Amino acid sequence: MNDLNQMHNLLEKEISDFSYPKSPELLYTPIKYIMGLKAKRIRPLFLLISYHLYKNDFSNAISPALAIEFFHNFTLLHDDIMDNAPLRRGSRTVHQKWDKNIAILSGDAMMIQAYKLISQVDPNYQQKVLNIFGNTANQVCEGQQFDMDFAISNSVTLSEYIRMIQFKTAVLLAASLQIGAIIGGATEKDQNHLYEFGINIGLAFQLKDDLLDVFGNENFGKQSGGDILSNKKTFLYLKALQLADDITKNKLKDFYNTSKDSINKVHSVKSIFSQLNIEKHTLALMKSYYIKGMKHLDAVESKNKDILIYFANKLMDRTS
Repeated sequence: MNDLNQMHNLLEKEISDFSYPKSPELLYTPIKYIMGLKAKRIRPLFLLISYHLYKNDFSNAISPALAIEFFHNFTLLHDDIMDNAPLRRGSRTVHQKWDKNIAILSGDAMMIQAYKLISQVDPNYQQKVLNIFGNTANQVCEGQQFDMDFAISNSVTLSEYIRMIQFKTAVLLAASLQIGAIIGGATEKDQNHLYEFGINIGLAFQLKDDLLDVFGNENFGKQSGGDILSNKKTFLYLKALQLADDITKNKLKDFYNTSKDSINKVHSVKSIFSQLNIEKHTLALMKSYYIKGMKHLDAVESKNKDILIYFANKLMDRTS
C-alpha cells in the first residue's frame, strides 16, 4: 500500500536526519548505528497508522513515533547483552561491535531521548500519553525479568510464558496504537479497542518470532536457532514438553540443561519439535490471537482501517 510505504519512508527520513551530539563519540555513534540498521519500524508505524485513522497529517505524531522507536531499540541493546546475542538485524550487535559498557550506556541515553521525545506531544494529551508510556516501559522491564527468571526455573507454564511475551513484546505494540489514537483525537472506546487489538496481534507476532527462530530462513537477521542455543523456554519448547512422552521429554530437558553450543543441539531439538508438530500448534495459537485482535479492530469506528488490516496481515505472513 502506498500510504504504508510513505509512512515508512517518512520514519526513515526522520531517523536518518535525527541530530546527535558529536561528543562523546562513543556514546552517540552506537545509537546512530543501531537506529540506522535496516528495520521494519513496526511500532512507530503502528502509531502513525493509528493516528492516520483520525487525522490526515502527521505533524503531531512524529515525535511520539520516534520516541517509541528509540525506546524499542534501547531495549534491544540491553536484551542483546543479556542474551549474549551476536547478531541484530543481520549485523553485529552493539556490545559485540564495541563492548558491553558502551552498549549499556548508549542504551540508557536512548531511553532518556525517548522520554524527551514523548514529552513533546500536544499538551492536551501529554499527561495521559506519558502515563501510558511510563506504565508500558515498566511492563517491558517486567517482561524481560520474567524472561530471565524462566532461564533458571524448571517449572515455567504456558500461561506464564504468554504473560511474559505480553509484557515484553505485546504491550509496546498496543501502546503505540493507543498513543496514536489518543493524539489523533479518537474516542475512549476506539483507544481501548486499538490497545486490545495491539495486545493480540503482539502475542501472535511474538509467537511467529519464536517460530521463525527455529524454522525460519537464514535471512531472519538473528542467529539461527539462537533461542535453542541459549536454552530459551519459548512456546515451542513448553508445548513440546506438554505433548511429549516421558522419553522424549527427558531428551528435550537434557538438551536445555546443557550450555553446549553446537549445530547438533539445534538440529536435534528442531527434530523433536517437528515430530510433535509444534509448528502446527504454534500457528493455531497465532491464529486464535489474530482472530481476537480483528474482533477488536472491527469495533473501531474509523472507516479507514484497510491499511491497519493490511499491515497486520503482512506481519503474520512474514518469513523473516
